[in-house]
Amino acid sequence: MSITRVPALVAAWIVISATSSSATPQLSRYRAFEFGMSVATVAQHAGISPEPRIVYQRPEVIEELMWLPGRVGTPADQGDSAQKVLFTFYDNQLSRVVVSYDRSRTEGLTAEDLVEAISASYGVATVATVGMPSVGPGPHVDDKILARWEDPEYSITLFRSKYLSTFGLVLLSKRLDALSVLASAEATLLDERQAPAREMARLQNRTDEDRVREETLRRANKAAFKP
Repeated sequence: MSITRVPALVAAWIVISATSSSATPQLSRYRAFEFGMSVATVAQHAGISPEPRIVYQRPEVIEELMWLPGRVGTPADQGDSAQKVLFTFYDNQLSRVVVSYDRSRTEGLTAEDLVEAISASYGVATVATVGMPSVGPGPHVDDKILARWEDPEYSITLFRSKYLSTFGLVLLSKRLDALSVLASAEATLLDERQAPAREMARLQNRTDEDRVREETLRRANKAAFKP
């Protein structure tokens, strides 16, 4: 091979590699949101208040933040296909995104229509079997998986709700979501083990409050009593 051709071949390889890299589907993102983002950052991008609902506080903090795109108020938002988006955070890191689509914005669309639209952002679906039963990421076990986009780190699942007849999308970081599921299970066990002690403490506090209230009423009525 001529030495003069080597730089040209290297340059061509760099261009091809860069083009291929830029064309790689970004399964780690949903719109402007990226897995691992903090609650404050997600809220800033969504234009909402960073006040998440605390699901569990131990052994790790699990939080949820709701975004209603159609209520932000701009004309673009009013035409958003997403009715609501639920963000889940594990230890202040975005681990899961659940998108519920507005029925009026998807009325008449087929599963193939949505797969085609989503594939424009995430590439060809790794699983595209309409009507396959849900095996996990959907909100309900009876939901139907329509397609899935997946790599070793991230998973995106398109599903249709059996009860609401609406489409939804579940995006997750496999690592963070697995940690979140484990932490939630451990939190449930802790709650179950400590429930009797908490109930006893609640009853004790109630008894003390009742005693104080009864004594206050006794003194007031005793002072005012007229035979």
